[in-house]
Amino acid sequence: MEADRAKEAQTAVRNALDSLVVAANAAGWSTHEIILAIIEAGTFLKDANTADPDPAEDFAINDVAREQIGHGEQYD
Repeated sequence: MEADRAKEAQTAVRNALDSLVVAANAAGWSTHEIILAIIEAGTFLKDANTADPDPAEDFAINDVAREQIGHGEQYD
């Protein structure tokens, strides 16, 4: 069920974020600083997903370069 998956995802993310905050605190970052960084990173990921919801379908940069070899492109 979709609601169960969402709850499982939230739990997994919360656990990972809790571990990240603990590690960041141990490295000298404040919880507030890390929370702000997490929010910014989350916003970036959300925007990137909105722009390209399935990046796995995109060519990797190395694949693009490989496709251009021998075709008079800049990677020759």
